[in-house]
Amino acid sequence: MRPILVFQTDFTYLEGAVAAMYGVVKSVDRDIEIIDATHEIPQYDTWSASFRLDQYMRFWPKGQIFVSVVDPGVGTKRRACVALTNDGYYVVTPDNGTLTHIKAHVGIKEVREIDESINRLKRDDNKAVSIFHGRDLFGYCAARLASGIITYEEVGPSYPVDEIVTHKINKAVLKEDGIEGIFEINDPNFGNLWTNISLDDFSKYFTHGDKIAVEIIHDDKVVFDKVLPYYPSFGMAEDHSVMIYNNELNNIALAEVVGNLCKSYGLSYGPEYKVVFKKVG
Repeated sequence: MRPILVFQTDFTYLEGAVAAMYGVVKSVDRDIEIIDATHEIPQYDTWSASFRLDQYMRFWPKGQIFVSVVDPGVGTKRRACVALTNDGYYVVTPDNGTLTHIKAHVGIKEVREIDESINRLKRDDNKAVSIFHGRDLFGYCAARLASGIITYEEVGPSYPVDEIVTHKINKAVLKEDGIEGIFEINDPNFGNLWTNISLDDFSKYFTHGDKIAVEIIHDDKVVFDKVLPYYPSFGMAEDHSVMIYNNELNNIALAEVVGNLCKSYGLSYGPEYKVVFKKVG
């Protein structure tokens, strides 16, 4: 069976980029199956691209090919690559930080730079385009790999895994009276905020049903200071109240029930958003 191509980009569906990319794939092999992960990654946000790959990749059958195109440096000297993870997935992407979480949490067995002399779309008009590698390079190379036209070794030359470009991943800080972290990402549809604090670490201090003092600090200024309940599910809290929960990745998160925490309180994510959880009393 051919691998499925799973795509994520920051292209949206507002114009024809996604359709052009998929047209190239189907021109290589009409039998390749294409699935959309998301085309709503925030513009140019390679951190979010990295986080989302780590969020869903593990739930797919081994051997699938993930194509992530969030590429603010398109046409520059940044590498175009295909990474093979330790658990048997392929990621076709610009090497610009998108592999950060997969490298840290799963590990990358090998990475190869795409050989553009072989694995780049040859256009009928013989005119190269430097601004659409999603179509001409990443989608095309991924399709050739999925169809079996090329092997992984024929993607291009390998280079050291240590040279992969990565973002800094912040760690939670465990203290005597509580735990500190940051908001790593949001749930954009519902406005929830996900921290970098694991359930295992949080459980050293708190248990479901506890009332917990929560302080959010943005650029050294306190922007949120409340005592919140910690519940296993949203239905246990009143509508429009704010609660603590462990999310689908078993990290600690905040939500406004039947609301939007980010919009209601003017909050967002990133290392400049520190969140502190302390015992009450």
